[in-house]
Formats: sequence, C-alpha cells, structure tokens
Amino acid sequence: MKRILIYAFATTLVCCGLTKTSTAQDFNYIANPPQVAVSPDTVSPGIHFGCETTQLCYRPSAIRSAYNFPPDLDGTGQTILIVDPYGSPTIEQDLASFDTDFGIPAPPSFTILCPEHGCPVFDPNDPHGQAGWSLETSLDVEYAHAMAPGAIIVLVVASTSSGNAVHSAEAAAIKLFPGAIMSQSFGVPEYLVQANRAQIMQAHDNYVAATAASITLLASAGDLGATNADPANITNPNYPASDPLVTAVGGTEGNPYFNGLQVNGSYGVEQVWNEPQFGGATGGAVSSLFLAPNYPSSLGSQFRTVPDVAYNAAVDGGVIVLDTTMGGYHRVGGTSCGSPQWAAIFALANQEAGHALGFLNPAIYKLAQSSAYANDFHDITIGDNKLLETQNGFNAGPGYDLTTGWGTPNVSNLIPDLVAAATSN
Repeated sequence: MKRILIYAFATTLVCCGLTKTSTAQDFNYIANPPQVAVSPDTVSPGIHFGCETTQLCYRPSAIRSAYNFPPDLDGTGQTILIVDPYGSPTIEQDLASFDTDFGIPAPPSFTILCPEHGCPVFDPNDPHGQAGWSLETSLDVEYAHAMAPGAIIVLVVASTSSGNAVHSAEAAAIKLFPGAIMSQSFGVPEYLVQANRAQIMQAHDNYVAATAASITLLASAGDLGATNADPANITNPNYPASDPLVTAVGGTEGNPYFNGLQVNGSYGVEQVWNEPQFGGATGGAVSSLFLAPNYPSSLGSQFRTVPDVAYNAAVDGGVIVLDTTMGGYHRVGGTSCGSPQWAAIFALANQEAGHALGFLNPAIYKLAQSSAYANDFHDITIGDNKLLETQNGFNAGPGYDLTTGWGTPNVSNLIPDLVAAATSN
C-alpha cells in the first residue's frame, strides 16, 4: 500500500442544461449509511454473523451468488477509484482483516490518494460527520474489492466534504487514472443547491474530462426517499447521481422482506428499498438541473430521471462491513452499497472487453429497451420510495421507474451484452 500526495487543480465552469445564474457558494456532500453494529455475541466461528440462519445480513459470497457474478472474471487489469472525504484511519488493516475473514485475496494494489497536505486527521466530533465517512469508506473499499478482487483499488481522499475539496480531489484522480471506474457513494439533494450552479458546473466539468478519458462514473441515488427530506415535500434527486454523465444507483430489498434477495443460494425476489424504521428509502426523482440526455427512459420526461439501475440496499438484509475506527463490524445498507458494487461490475466488463468502456449509460439504456432486458436485469415492480406515507414519492412498475431505474443486474448475463452494446455505439 502506498500513499500519494496530490495537488488541487482548478476546474473550468461548463454548462449542461443549467439555466439559472451561478454563484460561488460552497456546499457539503453527505454520507451516513444506515447501519446496525454487530454485537459480538452474534459472531460464531468462521465469522458467520448469523447470516446463514437469519438472513438479516449477507456476506460477499452470498451477494455474488444472488446477482450471478461470473467465476471467470475478477477485474484484473482494471482500476476502481473510491472517492470519500476524510477516509478512514484504519482502512488498510480493516481491508486486510476483512479479506482474511471472508477468504478474499488481497487486491493487487491498494493506494490511498491524499490531499496536498496529507490525509486528514480523524476527528469523531467533526460537525461534517467524519464518523459516517469512516464507515462509508470501509463499505466502499471493501465491497468494490470483494466483487472485483483482481482490480486495483485507489481510495481518493478529499480534505473535507465540501464541494470544492471533493471536486479538486476528483480532478486530480481523473488526470492520474484514465480508463478507471469512479464510485461516489455520496450526494447532496438538488433542492439544497438550486442557488449554487457554480459548484454543480465545477463537478460537471470533471465529469466531462472523465468521460473524455474513458472513465466510467457512478453515484448512489440517496437514502432519504423521493423528496430528499425537502421541507416543502417536493420530489428531487441527489447530485451527482442526477448528472447525465453519471450512472445513478438506486436501492432494493428482499421480497419477502429479510430473505428475498437470495433463496437457497440463488436469486430470490426484490422490491424497492424502503425501511422507515432505519430512516431510509431509495432516492429517485426527476432532476430540475439537467435536461434529459440522449439515452431516454420510457417516461418521456424532458429532464434527467434518476436512478438508472439498482442494487440491494437493505439494512435488515444488508452487507457486513468492518470499520474498527467505529468499533468493528456493522450491518450496513443504503444506496451507498450499490455504487461501489456496480463499479466492480463495470470493472469486470472492462476486463471482458479488454479495454476501458467509459461512459456506459447509453449501452445500459439500449440493452434495457431491447429483447435482452429480461435476461440481463431483474425488473423491480413492487414498492415505492415514499420514506413516510405522508411524503411524496413514486411507485415501482414494469420497465423503467423512478425508484429502481431498470432494476438490478444478472451480472453473468449482463456483461457480454453490455460489452457488445458499448462497443457497437
């Protein structure tokens, strides 16, 4: 493992369907995945955590089995960029212990890319939620690696959670790692940045540069339902998930609840992720910042719709994450789970193709609106993303919807079709 110091790069303001006057006000990205600490008395020999009997959680091998990951692809030769403000002071040893506990080989390389003045010193009392970012970092790194164990992992650490800090860190990583896959398990509700188009355009400028460098971009759709806790109860998506150059990942849970994702070692049935008892439901709405891209959904909206795809996000039925900074193992959910694991899927697709596929939304939408859809995706048709029934939201339905997009992947089927669709564009 090596640490690299990076310098901040200025970005050029660009416009992509943005119509209001820009301002220079900064904002802070948010990440605090819903979780439950795993009590030591639930841990049996072999680090089982009761998952095999209760199905309240999933180990990496169970997720791989449920979503039909191919045994002959591991991401070798690919690089996954995990972007997280602050990082985690224990991520190196946590990843090594996680790999040992679950029988996963160490990554060929794990690099921590630090800001100019070094990685931030962990402060659990920081008002920007460094404790949440530590758990987020562990989730992102461990599960991107678990699903693509042969890929190089680079943790891109921003000095703070401010837009300027995150965008500067991403700009540096984009220049250093062309052809990589970048996962962003964080966001900010669009309603909070309506008066701050300069920061949005700064980020979008990064995404234009990344796309030109054949970097695939992902972001989680958010954990506060369709309204993103807007006090006016108006539906709005998370940014950067709403950027048209980003693949936005929504959330699902098992149907029936707890154990529906995997039944007897294979795929079961899913519904929209909505766990009000944990304060979480998948984001998903129509953007007011971006016009519809040229890979339209079946909704016919003139604006960008979110999400594009989905992945398991349940807490009861979540993944097991090790973060000793925050006390050990946790059962974690939220749409943060989906972005790094879809990044791993894209790494496998790059490996299959033999080259970086880059921007993949057009290929995803092409497949989803073809005869390959039922073979490559699980269409989620049950549930809604109203975090509370008094809040506005959207219902799942056949095909594309504003809760889970096109659905969750059947990875072994999806990858060859995705490669073919991407290379034929």
